[in-house]
Amino acid sequence: MTDSVQIRTGLGDILGEAADGVIRFRAVPYAAPPVGALRFAPPQPPMPWHGVLDARAAGPIAPQPQSRLRLAMGDFQREQSEDCLTLAISTPAITGRRPVVVWLHGGAYLSGAGSLDWYDGGPLARSGDVVVVGVNYRLGPLGFLHHPGLADGMMGLHDMVAALRFVREHIAAFGGDPQCVTLMGQSAGGGAILRLIDFDGTEGLFHRIIVQSGPPRPGPDAAEATRRARRFMELLGIDPQAGDALEQLRKAPFASLIAQQGVLARELARFGSIDPAFPPCFDSYTPDYPQRVAEKIAARGIAMMIGSTTEEMNAFLVADPAMANPDPAQVAERFAALAGSADWLETYRRHHPGASLRDLLGDLISDHRFTLPSLDLAQRVKALGGAAFVYSFDWSGPQSPWKACHCIELPFTFGTLPAWDAPMLEGLQPGLYAELSATMMAAWSRFAHSGDPSLPDLAWPQYGTGRQTMCFGPAVRVLGDPAGLGWKLQGR
Repeated sequence: MTDSVQIRTGLGDILGEAADGVIRFRAVPYAAPPVGALRFAPPQPPMPWHGVLDARAAGPIAPQPQSRLRLAMGDFQREQSEDCLTLAISTPAITGRRPVVVWLHGGAYLSGAGSLDWYDGGPLARSGDVVVVGVNYRLGPLGFLHHPGLADGMMGLHDMVAALRFVREHIAAFGGDPQCVTLMGQSAGGGAILRLIDFDGTEGLFHRIIVQSGPPRPGPDAAEATRRARRFMELLGIDPQAGDALEQLRKAPFASLIAQQGVLARELARFGSIDPAFPPCFDSYTPDYPQRVAEKIAARGIAMMIGSTTEEMNAFLVADPAMANPDPAQVAERFAALAGSADWLETYRRHHPGASLRDLLGDLISDHRFTLPSLDLAQRVKALGGAAFVYSFDWSGPQSPWKACHCIELPFTFGTLPAWDAPMLEGLQPGLYAELSATMMAAWSRFAHSGDPSLPDLAWPQYGTGRQTMCFGPAVRVLGDPAGLGWKLQGR
């Protein structure tokens, strides 16, 4: 049984839907539609409305191609529109003040949405007594095209800031506490959190962070991002030097933008690389960036949870037929580039007996793209006196080639298994899922309440010299050196 619930905000009245102990508002605008003259511009505040805004149905998601990980995660179909800057808000009640969890979805800055059923905030809101806010933000070239005089390459990140400002100003009407906001993100969403910490003007918009498989890492600098933008415009038949280049870009159908983004991505593709064509421009990335972020986390008193899955790269490599038997010379080159020497291939082989060349490549990239940077940031935050809690997720289906791949923890952290039709979850036993998901949701929501994810019967120590890590899988336990990470940390 469902009931309608109406609330009043500073922008106008909003109609939501109550069911199963949760009230959902599925399409709440936090910014003006970024269309026409606002395409490629920073988000503008939403205009107040007259009457009652009906937010009981999900709205459109940002224009995007199919997910690159659909073979592992399954797929989804949603209406797409540039008028997509909305929030999906789930709350146990509109009275009182409870912690807020703001969710930034992954998808390599080119796909996904905070309003997908995968990320329905209802189960987490109900079980953890928190308000969950899913953010839809601009993706691909519409969110991250960088070219001087045309677009700053940060539109999608500006959208996230606008969403956080909406939360600060209006979340009390939904039963949330604007002074207790946890920013939670996975993959691109996790990386975006760390970028936002380095943004001016984000102080006080969030107070805790949960970074899932999204550690600090470089992206294209302004020169490279501009080069990509020029090539992109050439593919669209637009002269980047033309006086009306921006006008032409604003008039181009979004389907054409998405199609030519795919062409550019194929031109940029490199062996063993999963970087998208249009991530945020990263001219500020310097060798001291992780330390700079750690200093801001510690100085602002932001408690941090951070972690990864044990076989992140399987989501990418298993889906690629070309990686079934990768070129040994290219694998050796990748080891040399990431680990510093091709000799590390034999070291990895000794630690993973019987592994295929694809498995070893996956181990390498999982470590150097996800696990080791996450541990490095946690160590830096802890050394500066901040609070850092580290996790590892290692459940995988019996005989599953996906193993504990990128994104596999998401159905557990949101409690949304019925929404998933994912090959990566094949073999999951209902009893294990129910209990492991309940434990993870309890820890995540406890962190949102207190800044400490420990449960009454499950102490989660802060990360430190012993590398204490909470491991979630068939067994839930704290390990001092999960998966024998000590040897991988040599020289870091």
